[in-house]
Amino acid sequence: MKPYILICALALASCAGNGTKNSGDTLAGGNAGEDTSKATALNTPAQNMEYCFIHTDGINGQDTTAVHLVINANKVSGDMSWLPKEKDRRKGTLAGMLNGDKIKAVWSFMQEGMKDTLAVEFKLSAQELAQKPMNLNVATGREQVNTNADYSVIYKLDNCEKFKSNK
Repeated sequence: MKPYILICALALASCAGNGTKNSGDTLAGGNAGEDTSKATALNTPAQNMEYCFIHTDGINGQDTTAVHLVINANKVSGDMSWLPKEKDRRKGTLAGMLNGDKIKAVWSFMQEGMKDTLAVEFKLSAQELAQKPMNLNVATGREQVNTNADYSVIYKLDNCEKFKSNK
C-alpha cells in the first residue's frame, strides 16, 4: 500500500509544479506566463497580456507612434499616441476586438483641443505589431484605413518607457 501512496504523491507533485511565478519575467511590461511561452512558440498573440510597441518615421526617425495594448480574451484596450516632432500630437485610447492575430479597433483621441475617432487595423504577433496604413477619403475629408493595403506600418516591441514619458 505504501508504494502506491508514494507514487500518487510524486504524480501530484509533478503535475502541480512549484506554484511560484517569477515577477521578473515580463514581456514589454506585461506579465509573462504560460500563455506567453505558447504564444511566442507559435508566433501568435498571447491572451491576457500587455504589449507595448514603438514606430518611428520622419526625418532621422524623430516622429514616434507608441501603442500600448491590453489583450483580455478577444477584447483589446489600450492607448495610442502619435508624437510628431513639429506637429500637433494625437493621444488617446484604443478599444476593439482581437480575431486570430488581427485587431480592429477605434482610436479615440484629442488633437488641437478637439475630440475625434479613427478606425485602425493591426496584425499582432509575439514580437511585432503591424498596422494597415491610413489614406484620405476625399469625399469626407477624413482619414480612414486603407483596406486594400497590407499591414505595412511596422512597430517594434518596446518596454513602453518612451510611451510613459510622453503621456
